[in-house]
Amino acid sequence: MLDQEVTTGVRERRSRRSSGKSGRTGEAGENLHLRVPYITRKVPTYDLLDEESLIRIEAGADRILAEIGIEFREDPDTVELFRKAGGEVTNIEKDVWNIRFEPGMIREILKTAPASFTQHARNRANNVEIGGKAMVFAPSYGSPFVMDLDKGRRYGTIEDFQNLVKLAQSSPWLHHSGGTICEPTDVPVNKRHLDMVYAHIRYSDRAFLGSITAPERAEDSIEMCRILFGAEFVDQNCVIMGNFNTTSPLVLDGATTKGITAYARAGQGSIHLPFLLGGAVSPLTVAGSVAQCLAESMVSCAITQLVRPGAPAILAGFLSSMSLRSGSPTFGTPEPALGSLVMGQLARRLNMPLRCAGNFSTSKRPDGQAMQQSMMSMMSAIQGGANYILHSAGFLDGLLSMSYEKFVMDTDMCGALHAYLNGVEVTEDTLGIDALAEQGPGKHLFSTAHTLRHYETAYWDSALNDDSPYETWSEQGEADSATRANKRWKDILAKYEPPHLDADKDEALKDFIARKKASMADLWY
Repeated sequence: MLDQEVTTGVRERRSRRSSGKSGRTGEAGENLHLRVPYITRKVPTYDLLDEESLIRIEAGADRILAEIGIEFREDPDTVELFRKAGGEVTNIEKDVWNIRFEPGMIREILKTAPASFTQHARNRANNVEIGGKAMVFAPSYGSPFVMDLDKGRRYGTIEDFQNLVKLAQSSPWLHHSGGTICEPTDVPVNKRHLDMVYAHIRYSDRAFLGSITAPERAEDSIEMCRILFGAEFVDQNCVIMGNFNTTSPLVLDGATTKGITAYARAGQGSIHLPFLLGGAVSPLTVAGSVAQCLAESMVSCAITQLVRPGAPAILAGFLSSMSLRSGSPTFGTPEPALGSLVMGQLARRLNMPLRCAGNFSTSKRPDGQAMQQSMMSMMSAIQGGANYILHSAGFLDGLLSMSYEKFVMDTDMCGALHAYLNGVEVTEDTLGIDALAEQGPGKHLFSTAHTLRHYETAYWDSALNDDSPYETWSEQGEADSATRANKRWKDILAKYEPPHLDADKDEALKDFIARKKASMADLWY
């Protein structure tokens, strides 16, 4: 048991460390030694299934593609690409085709897809590597609503969108600005992509995702990057990615395939994601959902290689369970987490980058349920070897709501995961025998040279947790984690400063947006 002297020393160190937090937001503090543009994992992935089981899932995916096929809609050009590559095409009705693929055909096409690639940011220090041992955290994506403790749940606005980009930029534990962090419903549907891409460019200097909701919006996103980076640089480098969903089960619509084509033709990256709700649009068993996920994502990825061999593509899976009593989706449950582990193994066998899982939750509040479900889901991505993790911050209400409080709670967790993924270094110094030898048995180690050498970097330190004694916590108002998070996001936004953006490029972007908006009437649906 610690004596009074040691207890006092602990409290004094905590006080010094808390007051010594530095940087624009104060979030990193003494954890700046962990800050990196992306994580290079130093812990091994977890291989859940044996070779025989993996082969059976791959054979199941092959059977789906060979015996059932994928339905393509309203995109004869993509259908023709697969016909020339050897797909068996059947015209079902006007603008609807079924294509079946011989076993191994899609895997052969995917051999030209890069195992890893760099997505460039306008600040080169924030370039991210996607693939291999690299791991990239990005904010959540696609919620129509936002919520906070002050205003409750409401439709997202462009101001909310900008605020969330600023929160992401301010966190040292995220590496990527993400994409549609929330839907800015106060901007017309056909124009909001311009404001969203501009917000990522203006308020962040990290890599980001572009629009995918229509082919012309994908093209606008790429053109804005040509203004920002230069057309020649964009042609030779990945500077933007699109996040494309299949229409499960087993459908690829024309808006999706034409968008994939636009990004691939420009040499830009794309993520190929089946959103599978077990028992509704996929088998409710894990093995069946994973086999379908593999089949759909591989075919979607293959489009990129038929359009431009070598174009960056990310295999992906969004696996979800369902409450069989109500039919409601459930997130952060163990079965999809197991599926994410298996997707990691399958992606490594294909030698392709993977996106899966994230901080998922169906909770309606940033509470214990939210964080318990999030950790279950997020750890599956961490242990499974995911390379790009969308939904790393803010996901609440089954993806219907983006929460300000949960955003900073999640980024704090992402900070802990940086330390976890840094692994354990075993050297003569880290063994610390000199710390024990310096004063001998029965003596505390606070004043040893080893402790003084490592105390600022040995442990990750939360910017949000309250680790004080009960009495101190009670005297200071008994604030719970959501209340502390509410104060924290407000403090971060109050201290936010935008990164520098070249004035000429900014004006050129604004001019492009103004001309585009003036060229079309507002659409609100």
